[in-house]
Amino acid sequence: QVQLVESGGGLVQPGESLRLSCTASGITFGRYAATWFRQAPGKEREYVATIGSTGDVTNVAESVKGRFTISRDNGKNTVYLQMSSLQVDDTAVYTCYAGNSDGHYWGQGTQVTVAS
Repeated sequence: QVQLVESGGGLVQPGESLRLSCTASGITFGRYAATWFRQAPGKEREYVATIGSTGDVTNVAESVKGRFTISRDNGKNTVYLQMSSLQVDDTAVYTCYAGNSDGHYWGQGTQVTVAS
């Protein structure tokens, strides 16, 4: 009954911005750290960003540092990934992960395509 659902993906041009959402059901999201990953065709899954359960600490991969921001609203059971200055190389399926000592859950992924 636990479900993570990503939304907000789509087609954008280079330089534009996009905000992804990951909304959880069946768990209290505020008890879980959350991580965004991405995977392009033919590539291994790549780490993007992590946020602690309360939002107290965050980490962003060097490859997207300065452009991507992770945040959360535990009242809405939602984690966000704000992406700006998008580049063609950001094209991938973006997937949300939540985990703590009680469980580990993955979303289905949302497609982000950056193209002219």
